[in-house]
Amino acid sequence: MTKSGDMRDWSPASWRGKPIVQVPAYADQAMLKAVEDDLGTWPPLVIADEIRSLRRNLARVAERRAFLLQGGDCAESFAEHSANQIRDFFKIFLSMSVVMTHSAGLPVVKVGRIAGQFAKPRSSDIEKRDGVELPSYRGDIINGIDFTPEARIPDPQRMRMVYRQSAATLNLLRGFAYGGYAKLERVHGWMVDFLTDSPVAERFQEVADRITEALNFMAACGLTADTVPQLQGVDFYTSHEALLLPYEEALTREDSVEGGWYDTSAHFVWIGDRTRQIDHAHIEYMRGIANPIGLKVGPSLDADGLLRLIDMLDPKNEAGRLTLITRFGADKIAKHLPGLLRAVTAEGRNVVWSCDPMHGNGITSATGHKTRPFDKVLSEVQSFFEVHRAEGTWAGGVHLEMTGKNVTECLGGAVAIQEADLGVQYDTACDPRLNAAQSLELAFLVAEELKKDRAGRAPNIRAAAE
Repeated sequence: MTKSGDMRDWSPASWRGKPIVQVPAYADQAMLKAVEDDLGTWPPLVIADEIRSLRRNLARVAERRAFLLQGGDCAESFAEHSANQIRDFFKIFLSMSVVMTHSAGLPVVKVGRIAGQFAKPRSSDIEKRDGVELPSYRGDIINGIDFTPEARIPDPQRMRMVYRQSAATLNLLRGFAYGGYAKLERVHGWMVDFLTDSPVAERFQEVADRITEALNFMAACGLTADTVPQLQGVDFYTSHEALLLPYEEALTREDSVEGGWYDTSAHFVWIGDRTRQIDHAHIEYMRGIANPIGLKVGPSLDADGLLRLIDMLDPKNEAGRLTLITRFGADKIAKHLPGLLRAVTAEGRNVVWSCDPMHGNGITSATGHKTRPFDKVLSEVQSFFEVHRAEGTWAGGVHLEMTGKNVTECLGGAVAIQEADLGVQYDTACDPRLNAAQSLELAFLVAEELKKDRAGRAPNIRAAAE
């Protein structure tokens, strides 16, 4: 096994000498090589300076001086790529972050699961319907969702389509983030139209009213968006699971300014629960890139295994480098999380702890839909904060599968989606997502939990300032 921190034998292609799972066997290897070589000459989707900016912001999260909000689609698709859809996602994301900042008195680091989240690991290689067996759908970057033999053939040309859609999405997101749309003075306009009459919208408008009052006072003192850059826009970053390594390698670039290798497909990439084998390809690739990276942590990972992975992925113990994304389930988090927190804390590791309350709470409804009970999602988030509070550690973020659309994929919430409602607008290409109302409702829960931590956090903030 490679020694932790020894980069002499690492290259963007060194993963190819390791065992690998969850990556398709392409029938046309010549076409795959041609696509990889082609993408290797295309411009980066993000640049190293942006990636380093995110690492600095995540270091603040690790130091209890910020909170991480990461969320977006379960799996992006070629079929759904409209400006309105991207806008509504961005609006609900802004709304969630401002609710948290207002209550917590903390900056929120905003990282979308967008502009690259096209690959999905699957529990089975085969999908069976009515006695017919076909290869599983693995995301639009690999094959098609239609249940036909032709659609399910892995096609390397799809990587070019993903690059182009990601570039277009990034272009619009940057326009929203820095072009005036995200100005805090426009906070009342961030609410998506179909939520206007809902109870959660009323709560948001109360927050927006208080923000507007504060902005009016600041303007009277001469502090406006024209004089305070922080009021003019927001920093927004992208992320996805680094699952299809041929695509990630093709977009890996060496920084000509400060050195180091960066995966320029996104600012932040993570390793899933199914691909975190320490001697396998995904860990090998991720240990060498300079991006901030995430590691999904599920019930099957014990403390010793986690510490070995941390040592491999973050040997220099750099704050902002590694985010541990826990995904236990509402009924398991109290059993599994405390021991991991104690082990990591005892080793003095500077990691960000974030909660994925989605993947451990999936069920199949009586109607046959994969769904997630919203009360279980809320329960896991609340337990995440309670366990961290008891251990004296920092509950640093949440990681959500969500959309700005009015979908009916997760049960419950203020909108009270019932099993009979699931088929009304069940649009996901893979797993069920929180809709806009549920996402904002969860943001208010997180805000309340962060408010509880404000008193205990104040000494850390003062110490950091000194």
